[in-house]
Order: sequence, then C-alpha cells, then structure tokens
Amino acid sequence: MIQCKKAQYTIFQSALYATTTTVIRTEDLVIVADPTWLPDEVEQIRQYVSFIRGDRPLYLCFTHSDWDHVLGFGAFPDAVTIASRKTAEHPDPEAVIEQIASFDEKYYLVRTYPLAYPRIDIAVERDGQRLTVGGTTLTFYLAPGHTADGLFTVVEPPGIWIAGDYLSDIEFPYIYDGSAAYEETMAKVPFILDGHNVTLTVPGHGAAAASKDEVLERRRKSLEYIRETREAVAVGREHETFAQLAEYRFPRGMKSFHEQNIRVFRRELGLDFTSAGE
Repeated sequence: MIQCKKAQYTIFQSALYATTTTVIRTEDLVIVADPTWLPDEVEQIRQYVSFIRGDRPLYLCFTHSDWDHVLGFGAFPDAVTIASRKTAEHPDPEAVIEQIASFDEKYYLVRTYPLAYPRIDIAVERDGQRLTVGGTTLTFYLAPGHTADGLFTVVEPPGIWIAGDYLSDIEFPYIYDGSAAYEETMAKVPFILDGHNVTLTVPGHGAAAASKDEVLERRRKSLEYIRETREAVAVGREHETFAQLAEYRFPRGMKSFHEQNIRVFRRELGLDFTSAGE
C-alpha cells in the first residue's frame, strides 16, 4: 500500500513488518530506496517508477544488506546502485540470496525478476560523502549498529532522510552489529538535523516522521531502550526488560528480537551466552 504521497515522493509500505520503500523524484533523477517485499508489491513499485521516470536516470539506494531490503534489486536492472562500501563487499552474498529463496519457497512465491545480490556502482566510504546530479544532492552517513553496513541518505531537495532500520515508531532497536556502534549512529542524528533541511525522515519499518521533534523523540526512546536493557543485563535482571515490549504494538512478534538483543548485550558485557526468558 501507499503510506503517503506528495509531489516529490511516494512511500510504499509492505504488508510485512510495515517495511517501507521510498521513491523520490526531482527534476534531475528518480531514487528508489530498498524496493521490497512481496512480488506484487515490488511489481507495483516497478510499474510506478516506470510511469514517473521519463528520461531521468534511476538510482537504487540500499540502506543495508539485510535480505528483506535488497530482494527487489533484480526488478531494476538499469539502475545506478548506491550502498555503503561494506554492503558492496559483503562477505557472504550467497547467504543473503539463500534467505530470499528460502522465504519465497516457504510461501510459494514467484518473482518476475532474477534473484541476485546487488552489484554496487557507488560505494559510500565516509560520512558527508556526496553525489550531485544537476540540482539534486545526496549526502551520505555511515550508520552501523543495526548492521555493520548501514547507510543514511539525505536527498536535497526535497529534504528527505532515508534512515533504514533506525528511528522507527513501531520498533525498538534491533541490534545485530553492536550497541556501542548503534549509540554512535544515534549521536549523528542531531548533527544531520542541524546540517540539513530535513522535511521528512523515513525509517525502514513504520511511519515517516514529518518533524524534527518527532525524530529526536524516536532517538531518545532508542537510546533509553539500549541503556535500560544493558543495565539490566549487567546485573542479571534481563527478565525484567520484557515489560518494555508492552509499549509496542506487536510485542509477541518482537519478543525474539529482544531476546537476540539480550544475547548481544551479554556478549558485549563478557557474560555467558545463555538466552534469557521471561
């Protein structure tokens, strides 16, 4: 479905995990960020892009290499692709494709395009790296923490921040890379808001934020979750942290992700790897 639509952007939202795909059009180009999930959803996005594109170049931006964010790559074969250097140099791209293929086979899904790990034409290596096409500028920031290869992209105009799996209104931080890296990425949020005229921030899952105050509040909640969970794990009271899930709309579906976070904190704190339960 379409979450929201304006003259310069359309945000598609999948039925699965409220995953977003952002399509931005300026006078100079069309950008598609993380085209995803179900075959019909990807096809809808592809058809829409074909309809609005005209003779403008198409850029495909990947926020990170989680399989649900890269599975639409094959639907846009002529796009110029953008991702972090770490996404470009993924150590096991075949494993990503295997996750996609397993998902599709489990649910008898058929796609009209080939499954392939994205080739990356423009690999981002540093904060503040830019790509300028005509009057449109993309500014990139590395965003580790959720995964090691995360990437923020700010598109100006119209001032849209593609945030990937951060700053969600429906999810707490899902930490696969590391909590310290996640906190460092959150430390960039005020800098990005101060340095750019951000009018909309789009998370990888959930609703876009139309105000800076909303973005800062999501940042605060993310950091609070990390701090409280880490402190509880450090003193062996991680079972108490499951009460935090009641604040979210889908606590049953999110329980396993919280358990995974607890394992990450235990590893970081040098504790054993025993999984905590409620």
